[in-house]
Amino acid sequence: MKMDTPGLVVTEKRVGDTDRLVTVLTRERGILRAFVRRAGRGAGGRLSATRLFTYSRLSIFEGRSSYIIDDAQPIEVFFGLRKDIGRLSLAQYFCELAVALAPQGENAGRFLRLMLNALYFLARGDRPAAPIKAAVEMRIMTLAGYQPDLVCCAGCGRYEAETMFFLPREGKLLCGGCFRPQERPGPAFALNGGALAALRHTVYADFEKLFSFRVSGEAQRQLSAAAEGYVLETLGRGFGTLDFYHRMTRPGADAGETKPGERPAT
Repeated sequence: MKMDTPGLVVTEKRVGDTDRLVTVLTRERGILRAFVRRAGRGAGGRLSATRLFTYSRLSIFEGRSSYIIDDAQPIEVFFGLRKDIGRLSLAQYFCELAVALAPQGENAGRFLRLMLNALYFLARGDRPAAPIKAAVEMRIMTLAGYQPDLVCCAGCGRYEAETMFFLPREGKLLCGGCFRPQERPGPAFALNGGALAALRHTVYADFEKLFSFRVSGEAQRQLSAAAEGYVLETLGRGFGTLDFYHRMTRPGADAGETKPGERPAT
């Protein structure tokens, strides 16, 4: 059985001396893993079209126990990601999130659209990475069924206050008057007005406007902490690619060059 589908390569791994196993986020079948054989005339084009971060038109043969990519034609390669190790490692974190959260064997068109737009803006390099990261984290969690309630304070119904607190374990907001730290053992992220508006935008905005917001300064720091904290607390796990991203972008790190022997985790 054969199927033709567009797909984004989100992981790749060498198998044996010549073959590779790739993980692809497809529109119709979600996450699937397939072998890319290095054999026969024209294999070079197929191999280049199935590299990490490449969005291609794929011809996939479904065997008894595995998928095999029979042909591939690139649609978008996102070359700009490789110009900056920070954005490259962030893109790999997005891919790891997609593998963890996108469905298998069913339609994943919204996940694919989110990933393609995120990689497009990262590759362009003309927008701050932090808001892109927060938008992807909150929206992919929402798509996966983990949408938080950010409409108002869960205690009194207040829409906004000078400071609101986001509780990632509960996925809800509390205003300063209702928030009592001694009664909330889990983490809580303080949000000023700008950070709260941005966090709501990442969850509730129409997709066409998802990456159009701007946030800076303290509001950006609060947004980044809240979005990342929501992913880690809700899923109860860490991500090697996220750790690598933080190492590459921490103050004093050389964001333009990978340390000898060190590569982004896959």
